[in-house]
Amino acid sequence: MDKPTFWELRRIRGVASYQLGNHVGKVLFPDSVRITRSPRTGKIKLIYLRGQLLATLRSHDGLLSLNIQGARRILRGLGQKAPLKVVVKEGFEDFAKSGRNLFAKHVLSADPKIRSQNEAIVTDVKGRLVAVGRAVLSGEEMTCFKLGVAVKVRRGIAENKSIA
Repeated sequence: MDKPTFWELRRIRGVASYQLGNHVGKVLFPDSVRITRSPRTGKIKLIYLRGQLLATLRSHDGLLSLNIQGARRILRGLGQKAPLKVVVKEGFEDFAKSGRNLFAKHVLSADPKIRSQNEAIVTDVKGRLVAVGRAVLSGEEMTCFKLGVAVKVRRGIAENKSIA
């Protein structure tokens, strides 16, 4: 793992703020982050903090895929102002925690700024992290629709614990 250059750090912070919301870049990626590069292209691939993966910089579109630790940093740093939050109804958290997709009928509320294909941070009603994934519906659709997948969960917190 390497320390990113000034320009690389500025770039990943800029991508995070563009993709996830204002000021997220500074919260998500402090000066002490480390990166790994693709051996083939030399481009930034993975972003770590203290040995824990925060996010992946996708090569096909240049955007970030959040990991559990990255979502935790955002929630801790921004609290109620955290962007792209989807709140799951009580009693359905365990599905998302175990890595299963979140259906629209189980969504209590969602950030209206969420668009389809955005990153999504799934929390319970108390604001605790449950999972991270990719939104299939917009935030407004998640709260209106009663059928279909709202968030395609990439990683749930219970799933994360079994790996570590």
